[in-house]
Amino acid sequence: MTQKAQPSLFAPFSETDDNELVPGYRRPATVGVNLDDLNEAQYQAVTTIDGPVLVIAGAGSGKTRTLVYRVAHLIENGVAPESILLLTFTRKASQEMLWRAGRLLNESCSRVTGGTFHSVANLLLRRYGGHIGYGSSFTIIDRADAEGIVNLLKSSLGFTGKNKQFPSKRVILNMISGSINKSLKLEDLVTEQYAHLTDHLDDIVKLEQHYQTFKYDHGLMDYDDLLVNWKRLLEEAPDVRETISRRFSHIMVDEYQDTNLIQADIVRLCAHTHNNVMVVGDDSQSIYAFRGADFYNIMRFPKVFPDCRIVKLEENYRSCQPILSLTNDIINNATEKYTKTLFTRIAGDLKPRVCGVRDERDEARFVVRKINELRRSGTPLEEIAVLFRSGFHSYKLEMELNTEGLDFEKRGGLKLTESAHMKDVLAFLRLLVNPQDNLSWNRIFLQLDKVGPKTAQKITAAIATAANPFEALRKYPAGGSSKQGIAKLSQLFIDLHDSGQSPSGLYEIVMGYYEPIFQHLYADDFPKRQKDLDQLKSIMAGYSELQSFIDDTALDPPDDSTVEGDSGGEKVILSTIHSAKGLEFDAVFVIGLADGRFPHGSAAQGEQWEEERRLLYVAATRARQHLYLTYPRELMTPDRQFRRVGMSPFLAEISPGLYERVESGGDTSGYYRPATRYEPPVLSNRPKREKKLTLKDLPVGTKVQHPFFGIGTVKKTSAPSSLDVLFDRHGIKTLHLDYAKLKIM
Repeated sequence: MTQKAQPSLFAPFSETDDNELVPGYRRPATVGVNLDDLNEAQYQAVTTIDGPVLVIAGAGSGKTRTLVYRVAHLIENGVAPESILLLTFTRKASQEMLWRAGRLLNESCSRVTGGTFHSVANLLLRRYGGHIGYGSSFTIIDRADAEGIVNLLKSSLGFTGKNKQFPSKRVILNMISGSINKSLKLEDLVTEQYAHLTDHLDDIVKLEQHYQTFKYDHGLMDYDDLLVNWKRLLEEAPDVRETISRRFSHIMVDEYQDTNLIQADIVRLCAHTHNNVMVVGDDSQSIYAFRGADFYNIMRFPKVFPDCRIVKLEENYRSCQPILSLTNDIINNATEKYTKTLFTRIAGDLKPRVCGVRDERDEARFVVRKINELRRSGTPLEEIAVLFRSGFHSYKLEMELNTEGLDFEKRGGLKLTESAHMKDVLAFLRLLVNPQDNLSWNRIFLQLDKVGPKTAQKITAAIATAANPFEALRKYPAGGSSKQGIAKLSQLFIDLHDSGQSPSGLYEIVMGYYEPIFQHLYADDFPKRQKDLDQLKSIMAGYSELQSFIDDTALDPPDDSTVEGDSGGEKVILSTIHSAKGLEFDAVFVIGLADGRFPHGSAAQGEQWEEERRLLYVAATRARQHLYLTYPRELMTPDRQFRRVGMSPFLAEISPGLYERVESGGDTSGYYRPATRYEPPVLSNRPKREKKLTLKDLPVGTKVQHPFFGIGTVKKTSAPSSLDVLFDRHGIKTLHLDYAKLKIM
């Protein structure tokens, strides 16, 4: 993958940028944004410019389109692009949205500040971090770097040894990060989730304190620090909070259901001068509690912003109606939700299939047989996905696919910049922007011949406190075995500083020094690893400034799948449900839907149980035309005993009329009896501004028609706008009048 040079992700700050609207700004000439392309709900969301707006965007309902049009509409109506802040959960998402907005309007959309929470935090902390004690040259460390620091501190504090059953570096970091993202005291999180480690609680707390001090002393921030320090900046520096809030007069947040408490507080603080906040999300797709996401952020938004307008996007542009009918039923049983009913104009009459099989091996055989049938009927393999709750649930399926000679891709793997040889090269470049980065110094010294961990730490300690570490390195009194290596290293940094080169030029200088070390350290497979380094070179060619490159490799590292290139051929996609969120396929299999496995056996009734229900909803809404839900009737226990199980309680709750049962053995193609073909409602492309019905128009006994449920009779009304309707084919449904699109017969 070659990273193309492109405009900065963020509009640059200037002295005038801190005003709500940039002085002298004039809205550029444009042919105008055609809002007729939007449906009624999307139109409401896009054209509500001022005040707080909560957009509940059902799966496949065009939330990205809504955000794109709103950016363009704001600018068209006189809001300066520099005054708009668009927060997304991936950099790619924000870039795509702003590119699409530019296609609608003009190039001014590229001046909108868009990016992830962490990217924007990095931008603001480099400008204003001095208010909370940070310089602009701090280094962002990744997970591997953080684990290295924890390991170093464990050793220096004496928490390791033969008789010490102290938690691993990975567990320690999980605890620290978990307490931050869930806004819990570390002591409380350990007591609640790691009760077996409470004997080490005092030492864990001590280690966490040293970890935070180490990072601060050496100008380092991990991912969590970026959010914590952004919030600190807004809370502890009122003048900065005022400046940022007035700079960003309109704030939009995508995937709000995935935010944690810190991110919700950041949004509130940034908007405190105007409350012009639109958040877009789907409570029914909140599935990342294990990362700290708080389901209740989206539920409590109207309380945080009392004048909030709620808009629901319910028209689905992905799936056929039978799939939506089933997914509506899954989420209808949730205890807490924003009630919504997804519908579509996409034709399709194939009901989802539910299949109970003898065991996991039969389940794998059934799935493979159906994949072959789909392929023969014209569905490409890459448009077929098999989803599961946990990675190990696909093992038997993987073996069956191999037996049948079907290629598959299992989602996951290391990021490109997480491999050892890539981190080696990045260490040199990171020191050029932050000479106090002890992790990078230590890594580089360990590359030298005859230098071990103790010597590397000794040299690092000797130069770290110097005003100019590079000069201190040049004067360091090295011993005989390391003298030559340190001299070469010192000369390298002199060459780098004197070169005046672009990032790609600096890379060439580093590789001139590192190449022999690289071939020695990775003698077994350095030709293969060389492909990664070549990829890094091509990425760096797209940058004109080293700090931006270093930040991007930490905040948005490229995936290693881009290095090897396309291996050729079609592949079935195997994925955990969490990894598949946001994707869609023609055909989806959700496997392992057995009681005790989905939901997970440890999921108690309450928040965890409800998140498991939402997980199934997310899986099922990935499908466009074909949806298969399978479960084994027999599972092996950890002690290798077999036990009989039933279907998942979530499957058992679904109305049987919404799916077809199929048999696992033999040819099941003749088992299905298609129902009457679904005919989608005829909807105009142009938003209609019709008079809305009120409860006064719909007394009990009124005959009404719904675009999906068909004809029914009003049985009960409840102020201010709720009513129960008995439909001829679907029974009693509780509807919200603002969104039900009812017509009086």
